[in-house]
Amino acid sequence: MNPHTLQSPDAMMALGADFAAKAGPGAVFALVGNLGAGKTHWTKGFVAAIDPTAAVTSPTFAILNEYRGGECPVFHFDFHRLKSADELIALGWDEYLDENGIVICEWADLFPAIMPDGTEWLEICHQADGTRMLRGIEKPSQ
Repeated sequence: MNPHTLQSPDAMMALGADFAAKAGPGAVFALVGNLGAGKTHWTKGFVAAIDPTAAVTSPTFAILNEYRGGECPVFHFDFHRLKSADELIALGWDEYLDENGIVICEWADLFPAIMPDGTEWLEICHQADGTRMLRGIEKPSQ
């Protein structure tokens, strides 16, 4: 995947919507980036393309937000506050992967070993000029 330079949160959301147009049940997206990089804006655009009525928020404190009103469910995880992969498994991680929806994980690089084969890894970086760059990356090692 070629890198994308994004000028605004709206551009990040539009790119998320582009990814949604190509995704289907069973897709898993791993988002990597610092605080404020744009992971949630990307997800807002993605979910809006599938369920325009959804009010997408960051799941930082809830750890998981579910959006079931569209053509297929979207499960939006945030691993930032988790201490171990065992906490994620206790939340029903495997069941969500088996539900035939789309899984989006912010801070996925904290627990790369738990991400299934076929996960699409995306990194979002701040640029010196204030833009963001989104690019595909290889699965990080544990």
